[in-house]
Amino acid sequence: MKVEKNYLLLLFFTCAAIFFVNLDALPVNIMEARNFITAREMLNDGNWLLTTINGEPRYQKPPLPTWLTAFSAAIFGIKSVWALRLPAAIMTLFLVLFSYKLAKKLTSEKIYAFISALVMATSFYIVASARDGQWDIYTHGFMVVCIYLLYLFFTEEPHKYRNAILAGLFFGCSFLSKGPVSLYALLLPFLIAFGIVYKYKNFKTRWLPLLAFLIVAMVVSAWWHWYTLNFDPAAAEITKKETTNWISYEIKPFYYYWSFFTQSGVWTIPAFIGLLYPYLKNRVFNKKAYLFTFLWTMVSVVLLSLIPEKKSRYLLPVLVPMALNTGFYIEYLFRRFKELKDKRETIPVYFNFGLIAFIGIVFPVGGYIFLKDGIAGNWLWFVLLSLALLTIGILMFRNLFRRKIASVFYLTIAFIVAVIWFGLPLSKAITINPDYKPFSELHAFEEKENINIYEFSDMTPELIWDYGEKMEILNQDDTFITPTENRFGVLVSEENLQHFDEIFAGFKREHVARYDMNPKGPNSRTHKTRLYRDLFVVTKE
Repeated sequence: MKVEKNYLLLLFFTCAAIFFVNLDALPVNIMEARNFITAREMLNDGNWLLTTINGEPRYQKPPLPTWLTAFSAAIFGIKSVWALRLPAAIMTLFLVLFSYKLAKKLTSEKIYAFISALVMATSFYIVASARDGQWDIYTHGFMVVCIYLLYLFFTEEPHKYRNAILAGLFFGCSFLSKGPVSLYALLLPFLIAFGIVYKYKNFKTRWLPLLAFLIVAMVVSAWWHWYTLNFDPAAAEITKKETTNWISYEIKPFYYYWSFFTQSGVWTIPAFIGLLYPYLKNRVFNKKAYLFTFLWTMVSVVLLSLIPEKKSRYLLPVLVPMALNTGFYIEYLFRRFKELKDKRETIPVYFNFGLIAFIGIVFPVGGYIFLKDGIAGNWLWFVLLSLALLTIGILMFRNLFRRKIASVFYLTIAFIVAVIWFGLPLSKAITINPDYKPFSELHAFEEKENINIYEFSDMTPELIWDYGEKMEILNQDDTFITPTENRFGVLVSEENLQHFDEIFAGFKREHVARYDMNPKGPNSRTHKTRLYRDLFVVTKE
């Protein structure tokens, strides 16, 4: 088959290799645990609309990602981490494929669209989000499809109503994934950049289908919020608190996001150079489209910077237009690198790709030194990763010296794939906790001792998820309740041990064991108190 006619198919298989392999290699994190617990309670308790977490209302985030997670779990099993993360991987695949289609529409150049989509698929935060059962990738994935349809709506005459209504549907799905986040961070910057560069032409023929878009978008977006507000009084307070967090939680300065290009990982230097508009504007093959992706990226960063609440993962939507923008620079290197004489243009390229190649070549030695304490039982993965990275590193240097940038670019993609295929299973070699004791083992103790176990004060999502079902918390709105049984178990975090002693001062308290779900041992600085509990058996005297 001719490669140039099958870019979409090649992109599909590349994304599958990056997003779907070893999905269950890493432990469930706090954001995932919240989502997975809610999905489990949907399946077990039927809480599909009035969503819950550990039996309590969970309306902070809309339910669509959790529905998709629950559907996958119903098919493949609620205990399968691979199944629970699968919908996020599929959503990222759609995001990349529709970004390719958008890039092709913008420029009519398949090779540029293919390059941009590969940059996107291998950008650090895109890869991390694809393999992580959290909400962000859903809201932005649905919005990219909406944006593609809106681009067709504004630039083509046929099928205006179809494109507008479908765009409204996917807008609503985005809103049902994480509220107005993607509207603000991805769609609004797109509309601003599009209006500046391409203008909104023939608007008189589009206002009726645009009205249809708005109606569909509003109905799909709002119905679940209307339902919760009308059928659960707690929803209003939860919504108010979540909105307040935007201006009172995780407050960071305006400039916090301005190293945003580093979130693209291996493409950090190309992404930065791609943003040097005065340098690149006369070198790209399509100035208008380049200006559009540049403005889309920068407006997104500025709008995100205006919000007081800031987290690095909130930069995920910026990576979409930035990948399209970086694609112009990579495409320029494809065409012109062999002819470049100015060292100011060549040195950054040699440094970026040379560093990746160097890491590949030194990994067999450096990786062994770093992993030697935990490599027992993981030799196969280490050998495969070492051989793959060494081979890729050598080939990258060879093609760099020959100035074959296209080959170097594709070898960089292969580097990422090798790390995911052979490197992720090695995570076990760096997560060694000799005291590891999962919460799932509590059931055996409960059955043996014929007692119920309670959490003393705080719900840690990862622990509740591993436990496998709801666990009652004794701290109810800062008032501690006492179980009715004469003998019961209580899990207590380290910071609450003194308070526990005070609350149960008149009871016999026997320390049984520590249940520790930290990936690393107590001597590690990453060992977190929130991921372990001391189990006490409490007996009424």
